Amino acid sequence: MTISPVIKVVGLSHKVQLNAQTLTILEGIDFEVKAGESVALVGASGSGKSTLLGLLAGLDTASSGDILINDKSLMTLDEEQRARLRGQHIGFVFQSFLLLPTLTALENVMLPAELQGQENCADRARELLAQVGLSERVRHFPSQLSGGEQQRVAIARAFMTQPDILLADEPTGNLDTKTGAQIIELLFELNRTHGTTLLMVTHDEALAARCERRLVMTAGRLEECNA
Repeated sequence: MTISPVIKVVGLSHKVQLNAQTLTILEGIDFEVKAGESVALVGASGSGKSTLLGLLAGLDTASSGDILINDKSLMTLDEEQRARLRGQHIGFVFQSFLLLPTLTALENVMLPAELQGQENCADRARELLAQVGLSERVRHFPSQLSGGEQQRVAIARAFMTQPDILLADEPTGNLDTKTGAQIIELLFELNRTHGTTLLMVTHDEALAARCERRLVMTAGRLEECNA
């Protein structure tokens, strides 16, 4: 029996209007990611990596082509439907953490589940914060946490809804080497524990080397796909 990929990208292109010019950001992207895989998306700044990740998360819509998440085409969904699919299947870790400053670590982690209407989320949120080593920081606000601690909260938040897929945009980009190494270990530990598929944009060679596959972006095209 053939198992469908959790992510399938077919002929994906993305263009934007800038004044009178049309800029091609992505052109003819094709690839698949299987369940439980860890994949690094690498390439020079401006090659389209973050744009691709945003399209995969349904944060924007492509100009042409298709993205299938668990066999469901994002191109057939409206914004509300994409948000629902994202809430059910996708966790996202941003380089800039994007924690809400008026919420505690615990409240930030609980938020995605609460937005889905889930009740009694606090116990699971505490469990995830314990897994990322922040049992003693649940009542702290982002301003009271270090960069590494904030990224740990962001990772715990991404896993709150038990996503099939975790998309991470430079998850170690704002961290020092030691803290970045700890975050890498944490991501792969959670990948093993939860069986979550990882797709990460990174300039971090140590992180890319840990992944099972490497997708290389060059000027908006997928140049190669290395095992």
